[in-house]
Amino acid sequence: MTLAPEGHATHDVTNQPPPLAPYDASEDTALLEGLRREGAGWAEEDVRRVGRLAGSAEVQEWADLANRHEPVLRTHDRYGHRIDEVEFHPSWHRLMRAAVAEGMAGAPWADARPGAHVARSAGGLAWGHTDAGHGCPTSMTYAAVPALRHQPDLAKVYEPLLTGREYEPELGVPARKRGLLAGMGMTEKQGGSDVRTNTTAATPTAEPGVYTLRGHKWFTSAPMCDVFLVLAQAPEGLSCFLVPRVLPDGSRNTFRIQRLKDKLGNRSNASSEPEFDGTVAWLVGPAGRGVKTIIDMVNCTRLDCVMMSAALMRKTLVEAGHHARHRSAFGARLIDQPLMRNVLADLALESEAATALTLRLAGAADRAVRGDAGEQAFRRIATAVGKYWVTKRGPAFTAEALECLGGNGYVEDSGMPRHYREAPLLSIWEGSGNVNALDALRALTRETGTADALFAELALAEGADARLDAAVGRLKALLTGGSEAGARRLVEQMALALQASLLVRHAPSAVADAFCASRLGGDWGHAFGTLPDAADLGAILGRALPGGD
Repeated sequence: MTLAPEGHATHDVTNQPPPLAPYDASEDTALLEGLRREGAGWAEEDVRRVGRLAGSAEVQEWADLANRHEPVLRTHDRYGHRIDEVEFHPSWHRLMRAAVAEGMAGAPWADARPGAHVARSAGGLAWGHTDAGHGCPTSMTYAAVPALRHQPDLAKVYEPLLTGREYEPELGVPARKRGLLAGMGMTEKQGGSDVRTNTTAATPTAEPGVYTLRGHKWFTSAPMCDVFLVLAQAPEGLSCFLVPRVLPDGSRNTFRIQRLKDKLGNRSNASSEPEFDGTVAWLVGPAGRGVKTIIDMVNCTRLDCVMMSAALMRKTLVEAGHHARHRSAFGARLIDQPLMRNVLADLALESEAATALTLRLAGAADRAVRGDAGEQAFRRIATAVGKYWVTKRGPAFTAEALECLGGNGYVEDSGMPRHYREAPLLSIWEGSGNVNALDALRALTRETGTADALFAELALAEGADARLDAAVGRLKALLTGGSEAGARRLVEQMALALQASLLVRHAPSAVADAFCASRLGGDWGHAFGTLPDAADLGAILGRALPGGD
């Protein structure tokens, strides 16, 4: 037997794609067009800068390390004092510092320019190519501001810090810090989304507006945030409270972290079960109106669920396209093979539709904040619809994109398994599919103006595509007999009609025609990659993939 000389290569590495990074995560025509269309074209250079940063090899490495080195709970210090702190890898802090500095947390609320909230969502679509876990505290911080405004005296103290761009991770007296992060504590083990069954008790103290809490929360993400909005049962009923980790006198508030959740995805972030026992809290909004107060926070985080699902779609599509462009099989590049082109084009349609709807929702949110009643009504129904549908499409999308890489996509080094594990979270967080479908149905049937706002939006594309017109007609028929059992079917039809109307009005004809033919016209199968033969795959891919087809 003859042995190969020491150091002799046993094989050459061929037919493997080069690393994707560095790349520009903002190189997305649908993203940039939507940014301009929704009134935030002034932020384009900022979004492009965020995209280049997100796609850099260094930041992509931060995302990988933050997920490989999971947070660790430290309940006590070396001397036995209870500290209830979570230790993160340095890469987590680098991601957080960059995200806060780039305005991904509360910054839009301090920006008077029209389109500020659109700019944040567009930046989030690009920054979402990094790590989804740290998007949780930045999202909750963004969403806490409108809820906190129900208590002006508290907002006066905390809002300037929540809207700042400095990340200061160490716990301290909130009012003395340069920047704050906010979390949320709603659900309990006996109720989940049924928060009216909460058992955490709020007892008034002698000081007006100050209570003590006793109870246990089931899912409280990012426990190292500075303040939390928490639901608890006051004598007047379920109420919303502000709970700081550190009290004004510098002492630690009681916030005993019982354990960190061992989750399917989102490994970089810490989700916890905190216990309150004599925990000091400040009332936010009227006592007994906790759901009405905190719903402003929920609506903002639901928008971010749509945004992050769209970002995951785009990230995995870019990965799949990059692989297909550089990998050959059976004598041709994957991207030149007709069936792979169909799969990628189908994914591209789904991604563009999700991106367009995300930015339309962000535009509605921005204009609603500035007093547009029509946009407020549209936002009310369309955010629930978008949250249901786009987050539902995420897991199937990421699975198909992963499959485009074959076995290479099934190994952790590719990053695709991390995205796949992450995708289901966005459908569960801030209300599962059923909760959002029923919320949309409730808005349509009980809240004045929402149905009118929805159909006014759809009417903007009337006459442009017969398949869309027919879908709107079917939707109106469904509304006449809207039952709880049929809520998912109804909301799905609303989502597809909304996405189609946006594409018909704003996307090239090849994109709009293929979307309407497949999603509305029935010329489609049950999996991605079943677009009709008439679809212009080259035009769709040329628009969607960085560097063209």
